[in-house]
Amino acid sequence: MNETTLWSLPVSIAVFVGGALLTIGLGIRLSQAGNELADRTGFGEAVFGSIFFGGIISLSGIVMTATAAGNGQASLAYSNAVGGVAAQILALGIADIAYRRANLEHAAASLPNAVFAVVLGWLLCIALLASFAPPVTLFQVNIASLVLVAVYVFGLHQVRATHSDPQWHAKQTDQTVADRPEALSNRSTAGLWADFALSGLAVSAGGWAIARAAISLVQQLDLDASFVGAFLMGAVNAIPETVTAVAAVRTGALTLAVGGVLGGNAFDVLNLAVGDVAYRGGSLYHAADRDDLFVTLTSLLMTLIVLGGLLRRERRGPLGIGFEGVALGAVYALMVVITIM
Repeated sequence: MNETTLWSLPVSIAVFVGGALLTIGLGIRLSQAGNELADRTGFGEAVFGSIFFGGIISLSGIVMTATAAGNGQASLAYSNAVGGVAAQILALGIADIAYRRANLEHAAASLPNAVFAVVLGWLLCIALLASFAPPVTLFQVNIASLVLVAVYVFGLHQVRATHSDPQWHAKQTDQTVADRPEALSNRSTAGLWADFALSGLAVSAGGWAIARAAISLVQQLDLDASFVGAFLMGAVNAIPETVTAVAAVRTGALTLAVGGVLGGNAFDVLNLAVGDVAYRGGSLYHAADRDDLFVTLTSLLMTLIVLGGLLRRERRGPLGIGFEGVALGAVYALMVVITIM
């Protein structure tokens, strides 16, 4: 990206903040439409949340990563993807605080969500392995990008199979909120899909603007690209998940909230494949620096913490939430401190 394409500092800041506010406003609309579509389509909250809901609210992150990579900002692109994963998992801790009846991971008992957490762990491990493996490419695209897509598709099949034919069931307690169809509105299914899709497209447009603003901020203020990508852009990436997760738990769609975050995170890891295609300077995985890999490992740890919470299903832990909610906040804060040192 050359100097003539940079936005001025006031414009960059205004666009960055405006894009963030846009995602907040659309997050509630997405959660409302997504909750009803999960019932109408018969997919259920976990599967709909992890596939459709997670995908649509990840559009902004995909556009951010592709825009940064296409402009030669490899570290910014990579750190945005993996930093978004960490920030979005932290959103589950925030949603847990918002749900006061019990620990969110206890109340939102769902085998498909637990399986999707495993799939997310697979994807993060593949991304890490790609950075240390030889840069084998096909049409200038790292072979790991193709593996990421293949594993994601395989993972979707496993999640869907788990939903239709579960081999074990979570114990139902008086605090478990089962995923049951709710009363449907008078809106047509086509109208709901249109609202869902248009909101997602608007969020993706905001993502492009945020990425362009972030590139300008990095170059004009001489900021560290890993920090901007992982924490500033990553935090913006997490806004849709945080807003929609809190909105979902407020309306009782607990399984949708957890599935949306985990599904969105899986799409964020796939952002690395998108960024690898857009980046013309070689393998995006090998352009990642030490901080980028550290954030990836932290995201993997946070994913395993959530999986542990879903399996343990603690009713109420420290500070009135589960142990995983406290651990997620502590690990994320430690990651920020270590990265900026």
